[in-house]
Amino acid sequence: MAKQDFTLIGAGIMSATLGVLLKQLIPDAKIAIYERLDKVGAESSDAWNNAGTGHSAFCELNYTPENEQGEIDISKALKISESFEVSKQLWAYLVKNNLLPAEDPFINDIDHMSFVWGDENLNFLRKRHKALTAYPIFKDMLHSENYDEIKEWVPLMMTGRSKNQTIGATRMPIGTDVNFGTITRGMIAYLQSCDGVEVFLGHQVEDIDDKKDGTWEIEVKDLHTDKEKTIESNFVFIGAGGGALKLLEKSDIPEADGYGGFPVSGQFLKCNNPEVILQHEAKVYGMAEVGAPPMSVPHLDTRMLNGVRSLLFGPYAGFSTKFLKNGSYFDLPLSIDAHNIFPMLRAGLHNISLTKYLIEQVVQSPEERFKALEKYYPNAKIEDWELITAGQRVQIIKKDAKEGGVLKFGTEIVTNKNKTLAALLGASPGASTSVSIMLSVLNQCFPMQVKSKAWQQKLTEMIPSLGRSLITDEKLCINTRNYTTAILKLEDQ
Repeated sequence: MAKQDFTLIGAGIMSATLGVLLKQLIPDAKIAIYERLDKVGAESSDAWNNAGTGHSAFCELNYTPENEQGEIDISKALKISESFEVSKQLWAYLVKNNLLPAEDPFINDIDHMSFVWGDENLNFLRKRHKALTAYPIFKDMLHSENYDEIKEWVPLMMTGRSKNQTIGATRMPIGTDVNFGTITRGMIAYLQSCDGVEVFLGHQVEDIDDKKDGTWEIEVKDLHTDKEKTIESNFVFIGAGGGALKLLEKSDIPEADGYGGFPVSGQFLKCNNPEVILQHEAKVYGMAEVGAPPMSVPHLDTRMLNGVRSLLFGPYAGFSTKFLKNGSYFDLPLSIDAHNIFPMLRAGLHNISLTKYLIEQVVQSPEERFKALEKYYPNAKIEDWELITAGQRVQIIKKDAKEGGVLKFGTEIVTNKNKTLAALLGASPGASTSVSIMLSVLNQCFPMQVKSKAWQQKLTEMIPSLGRSLITDEKLCINTRNYTTAILKLEDQ
């Protein structure tokens, strides 16, 4: 029976990031990565399936909710923005040391903007801007309610728009567009070049069982030959995106009890007119509709997809019982068990407005979808756009002492008592904060090693700001951004 130190399930951005961190910290580690598809980073990490915003909370208004007293809660935005800066540091380290091969730039410089209309939304944007710019990490955010100035920022959105409309916008010039599929494939390619690392594509994990000695026995099936094998591993990480929930259930750890998943799919309108594409160069996010999930915040989005500039609008939420884009329609029903049926039912009762919203989204006509685009691009022509299907996300449902069951938007790490297994559940902002999330896995599962002098030295080499606050330390924030910008060549793109 083959034995590994670490087994990573799923060849997406999370497993790739954890694999890189482990191999840098433990050079002689034996690592096996199993992916059921025949391509690395082909599900949620793929450029067409991922928002690619480089979620840094610069433009996503849902990260700064307003409470009943009219106060803006910016705590989540601060945390996400700092986490993205941490991700950029690891990527810069890999680029600097020639450990991240990529044919095309995986990160590009592009403005992040928020755009709203109506007095109530303008007031919200003003308060949001004031609250965020009080911190060094958001200090450079610009704000305007001037038609001509906003037209200079996003001319495509303003042409054909009445000057009498009350509008407001914020702009962060240091925003980025990220191709997480390219990053993932680059990191996996580096890992494959290392001694002691094996990557198995077209392999599906069938079962995960704990052994008396604390290790794990994993049954894997080669989908090309139908041959099965059993491996032994000291540590297991389940980073399989929407497939993580089913694998977590197979582990039978008590910590997984009560968890369920609610799948939400996404669609975008993709522009096919090169002249239109060249007229817009920004990621512009608006306000989400009432009842909409966070992943459905509308945005007119310039993307660099495999070296080609594109323009997308959406997303339009949809529903499928699949947990993965390349999954099975039986994923949702087969995930329901005695331990999670009550939390799932309770969460459903608490989210009737979400169900109503999804139904409305699924049944809307092409003309209705186009009307949403016209709010952001008044002169849009329907013949210039086509509907494409993006990725599949599985939001977390978990038991709750007060509510019975709650639907959570975000990510969550689930570990067993002995800290020999960790699973990542949930979705946005996921990929953008992947490094911080994987550092959390290391802190939870290897606390003594993380505190050691050797690991601290190596981690600080990879992430210079480690242990310090980029949120409040202005000098550190500026120096860190200058460092990553120079290495990642963001100003030259």
